[in-house]
Amino acid sequence: MTHVLPPAEELRLIDAELWQLDARRLQLLARRAWLIGRLPSLPQPSPVPPAATPALHRPEATAPRVQNVLLLLGGMLLTIAAIAFTLVSWGHLGIAGRSLVLGAVTVAALTAPLPLLGRGLRSTAEAVAGLALVLTVLDAYALHAVALTGVDTTAYAAGSSAVLAAVWTGYGLLPRTGALRLPLPAALTAAQLPLLLGAVAADAGQYGITGALLVTAACDTAVALRAATRLVRITATVGAYAMGVWGALGAARLAWTAGGPGAGTLAAALLLFAAGVALAAARRDRAAGHAVGLSLAVGLLAVTALGGIVRPALPATWLVPAHLAFGIALLTAVRVGRLPEPVRRGLALASAAVQGLAVLWALPLLALTLLGPTGWATRVWSGAPGGAREAVSVGAPWLPHLQTAPLVLAAVAAVLALAVRATTWRPRALMGVLVLGWSALMVVPVVLGVPYPAALVVEVLATAGLLAVATRSRLTESTGPLPALVLALVTSVSLAFLSLPTRFATVGVLTALTALFAAGSLKQRLATVTVPAALGYGAALACAVGAAAGWVPQHTALLVVVVPAVAALSAARAADARTTVVAEVTGAVAGLLAIGLAVSDPAMLSLLLSLSAVITAGTAVRADRRPAAHAATALFALASWVRLAAWDVTAPEAYTVPVSAAALVMGAMRRRRDPQASSWVAYGPGLATTLVPSLAAAWTEMYALRPWLLGAAALLVTLVGARHRMQAPLLLGGGVLVLNALHELTPYLVQVADALPRWVPPALAGLLLLAVGATYERRLRDVRRVREVLGRMT
Repeated sequence: MTHVLPPAEELRLIDAELWQLDARRLQLLARRAWLIGRLPSLPQPSPVPPAATPALHRPEATAPRVQNVLLLLGGMLLTIAAIAFTLVSWGHLGIAGRSLVLGAVTVAALTAPLPLLGRGLRSTAEAVAGLALVLTVLDAYALHAVALTGVDTTAYAAGSSAVLAAVWTGYGLLPRTGALRLPLPAALTAAQLPLLLGAVAADAGQYGITGALLVTAACDTAVALRAATRLVRITATVGAYAMGVWGALGAARLAWTAGGPGAGTLAAALLLFAAGVALAAARRDRAAGHAVGLSLAVGLLAVTALGGIVRPALPATWLVPAHLAFGIALLTAVRVGRLPEPVRRGLALASAAVQGLAVLWALPLLALTLLGPTGWATRVWSGAPGGAREAVSVGAPWLPHLQTAPLVLAAVAAVLALAVRATTWRPRALMGVLVLGWSALMVVPVVLGVPYPAALVVEVLATAGLLAVATRSRLTESTGPLPALVLALVTSVSLAFLSLPTRFATVGVLTALTALFAAGSLKQRLATVTVPAALGYGAALACAVGAAAGWVPQHTALLVVVVPAVAALSAARAADARTTVVAEVTGAVAGLLAIGLAVSDPAMLSLLLSLSAVITAGTAVRADRRPAAHAATALFALASWVRLAAWDVTAPEAYTVPVSAAALVMGAMRRRRDPQASSWVAYGPGLATTLVPSLAAAWTEMYALRPWLLGAAALLVTLVGARHRMQAPLLLGGGVLVLNALHELTPYLVQVADALPRWVPPALAGLLLLAVGATYERRLRDVRRVREVLGRMT
């Protein structure tokens, strides 16, 4: 409320003050230099560092701000006192006496700002004027309490608010009070109530109250567009938005709940009136953002109004298509060149919003079409359904109100194809056309209730068409093949579940899908997606064929194992690394499936493990897949172990010796390539694979043949290690030899221990400790020499 200088005047004052400070500083520096020259014998004073100068205390609040706070607090206290004086009482005065006193104080408060403005005390005048405005409200209350007690309260509030708005407007427009900023915004605030309260007092009903709200919003809009002061424009804009949104929402509710054509038409008239006001504001508004938002509201209000007119005469299934038609019609207004660009942009956004809501309305039917067939997973080959509708709603309720969903999806797709021509948005529009067209095609058989075989044919053709679209160069250059490929995969998965009711349908559909994706794999840019899809459907086809033929699972696994072989061939012929990886991963998964099917038959499981090992070994032939040889070796070992277990072979050497032999051969090859390789890495695993299990078996066996054979083998390994100076054979063979000998001597040691007196073991232990202690340093040197000898070995 404090008077603030204009920026130009304030800048001039600041520049003048800075110039005076600079002049004074130059004068002081010249005097300082003269004093230093007159006193050469004195040490020159060092300048005080800036950090040593005490910082000036800056006030936390400026004087104008403090003044405004004080005036505001004073005005509030006076207002509270006036309200308490009017509503409660004061001494022996009645309501009439209080009204006279209040009126006199009001007149004084209304005239007090005039001399204050004349003396330049604008902030004080604003505070007194605000108090005067509050007092006028209290005067209106006192008048009703004294002279107009029989008048309806709501009607009196409507009339008094209108009078107050007029009085405050006149007071704010007077020549001498025109400098005050509070009266006009206060008058505009009071003007929000007369029509609304008048409609409530007159019992005008919902339509009358909604109309009053919209008319008030229209008046606020007119004031916001024409007002000269910023505060009035802000107040009018807030009122327009508040009343307009309230009234528009009420009119929309009336349009949706209208019971007949007359009520719907009346609600539509209210909505069109609100749209007209918003359109006028959008055309006059200079801010592009506000104009776009208002135009968006215009489009939505117009669509809601027209939909409210036709709603009573249309079935429920056609309400959304009707609104969609009105939303699409908004695009014709966008073509009108006389409308400003922000207005056309807002109408286009409104049309897009209507179309988006319509698409969202149709999505549940698409979700039912795609996800409903998964219910057949628990009813495999239980019999063909009566039609497409029964096929997709096997585990979910039908949606009868979405019968027109295909029309909605097709209409939006057509709009995207025809209306969007901009170069930057055209690729996205084409992608939307593809998705919406596919969605419409998927739900058409369900809505029409076509026979079950026809629904299968439609989805097979849809999958083939999407794969064909993915291979088209024109669409691929604009949007890429990924959208069409994703849609083809989604369609194929839904189709695979949809084919589960009958054997013939399952085998036929899986055959078609395998062939389609295999044909798509001929295109290099599609192979990363189509190759694993073809392999996956091939594995499913193998399982289906085996089940249809009545084979047991382990025999069906022989068909499934063909898929890993095909995957290995596809990976070898792939042109890029990604296709190779996905093909190999899919083949590995199919191989695991085959092994899982045969797990109950050891003989068949061994055969499948051997076939998997052969396939893996074939993969390891390639230069970039050499590590696959380890997996092939492991699979061969597993196959042999399973076969041995099937033959009830329990000797551990039958399982470990072949593996050890292969590991030792591989270790020898590595040592030949890299002579610096450690013997633990080259020979340790192979030796431990056989020696450790055999030692465990020897300790638990009652016969003497295995310990003698194990001892001979361990002795041979130890001698070889000592001959070639290798740690792993020497230590492993020597350790096993010692433990095996200990096992053989254990019975004799037990007999000797039983024959000796009880004091002999402690005595022997004491003698051992004395001997070790006496030769401790020598033993340490021996240990160091042994460690050095072992360290020099490989």
